[in-house]
Amino acid sequence: MIIEISSDALIDLEEGFDFYQRQSQGLGAYFISCLMSDIEGLNYFGGIHQVVNGYHRALSKRFPFCIYYDKKGETLTVVAVLDARRDPLWIRQRLG
Repeated sequence: MIIEISSDALIDLEEGFDFYQRQSQGLGAYFISCLMSDIEGLNYFGGIHQVVNGYHRALSKRFPFCIYYDKKGETLTVVAVLDARRDPLWIRQRLG
């Protein structure tokens, strides 16, 4: 399976990195490592997650983040990586 990460999702990851890096030195790198591992896991589990707001939603194992993705054939596109603690209305608007 081919996994693509949209530019918006990359920005989401960068913002998450910045937030956790401000909390504790090195935590940002751990955040990226964990989220990328979760995204790589979509190679095996992509398409089995519940559809929410028009996209499959996978939950991160270590951080309160959701990975929203679209699967078409053998291509899986990560469209957003959002903090699950955000206002649901904001998440719905962010996903369009």
